[in-house]
Amino acid sequence: MRRLMVGLLALLLALVSATSSASAADGRPYTNPLKSSKGADPWLEYHDGNYYLVTTTFTGILGIRKSPTLAGLATAPNVQVWSDTTSTRNTNIWAPELHFLDGHWYLYYSAGQGGVACCDSQRTHVLESAGTDPMGPYTYKNTLTGSNLTPGGWLIDASVLQHNGSLYLVGSGFINGSTQSLVIAPMSNPYTLASNTFTIISSPTLSWETSGGAVNEGPEPLYHGGRTFLTYSASFCGTADYKLGQLELTGSDPLNPASWTKKQTPVFQRSDANGVYGPGHNGFFTSPDGSENWIVYHANSSVGGGCGNGRTTRAQEFTWNADGTPNFGTPVALGTTLPGPSGETAATPTSYTLVNRNSGKCLDVNGGSTADGANIFQWTCNGGSNQKWRIEDLGDDTNRLVNVATGKVADVADCSGADGADIRQWSWLNNKCQRFRAVFTATGDYVRLVNESTGKVADVTDCGTANGTDVRQWTWLNNNCQQWRLVPTT
Repeated sequence: MRRLMVGLLALLLALVSATSSASAADGRPYTNPLKSSKGADPWLEYHDGNYYLVTTTFTGILGIRKSPTLAGLATAPNVQVWSDTTSTRNTNIWAPELHFLDGHWYLYYSAGQGGVACCDSQRTHVLESAGTDPMGPYTYKNTLTGSNLTPGGWLIDASVLQHNGSLYLVGSGFINGSTQSLVIAPMSNPYTLASNTFTIISSPTLSWETSGGAVNEGPEPLYHGGRTFLTYSASFCGTADYKLGQLELTGSDPLNPASWTKKQTPVFQRSDANGVYGPGHNGFFTSPDGSENWIVYHANSSVGGGCGNGRTTRAQEFTWNADGTPNFGTPVALGTTLPGPSGETAATPTSYTLVNRNSGKCLDVNGGSTADGANIFQWTCNGGSNQKWRIEDLGDDTNRLVNVATGKVADVADCSGADGADIRQWSWLNNKCQRFRAVFTATGDYVRLVNESTGKVADVTDCGTANGTDVRQWTWLNNNCQQWRLVPTT
């Protein structure tokens, strides 16, 4: 009997050990913020081995950061995936969200009319991807608004709610002189409303929803255990008391206000002890192995942080209460190192190589020279630090390309606007000739590098394939010699 008991105990220990070893380890360590400029209204997706982060820009441009680890988003390039010149919608892009529906990615966002005062012209818009790559390319599909929304169809912070196989658009707006409320309408497909009238499902009636102004905005669906929750942001975004509230769909019809039950207390709010103020406008994502739930949100680091670009993107894991409701905890202080989402296996990128699509060769500083004016050309990729670049987001939809070996930046010689002007390295002067927009071109992470001063792109001279072929600027010709793949390195 004793031998039998010992044997059973050994088997039990072996099973426990096997179960433990099979569970995913913590992800790569990360530290908030994930985005320190233009970090408001974040939306984060994990898809096919990478995280994708998109945030408010306040311009007519949409950019996405992509990284195999959560930590890597903090230094990932800002890649432009959309730019709009249509005057009715080419400014104040707010609250973009990515949703994969019917085999395509859809980018929902609100934007306004250029050349007019902010912000009565804000409407909701939707883009559709050509395929299954979250980076695009995208085409414009529709404006989503309602005839009973005032003023003139004003609608912001749209998200997509899924219930019993049907789609609903939830957002924030005004109906018949209401306060800024959560509104809903049915959809016939991801870019078309089935009705041009909206219904209010929540208005700011509780004291904690009216700090600085009566506001309900930023509705975000969360599904768990067969239940549907809707978090939302309450109070004015310019106050330290901007916070999250919660609805639950307790009835059968999302279009019926009586189907929604509001929690009477906030679910996520400021932490003076941790120096976190105005946390709100969140999204949700799951860890790569699917075992953890995470919240992404923006917040300020001071009481008077306001509603602008000072808000930073942050993320943390959350859990579930015994009654099946979410427990978001307390917002974590900046600078706190935390374990990343479970199931991350890739290394966190610290730099990138830029590989020409035509030649397969890398952007290189000649000989790793540290001199101002040293030439930038292409060379066989060899892993050298003079072929590694930090693509640093400058907070204005542009990046600077900093060579890891030299610490100097890619620069258009003498700020010339001419085709053929040399691209070289130079000390950072903080001018537009040293700023580049990485503009998504095609699947496979290829971008064109557009100089902010000249509007021209980094081009391999005469489409040469030899080592040492010069890289210059040239008018965009949409050829492979002007396309560069961003390859993460460590």
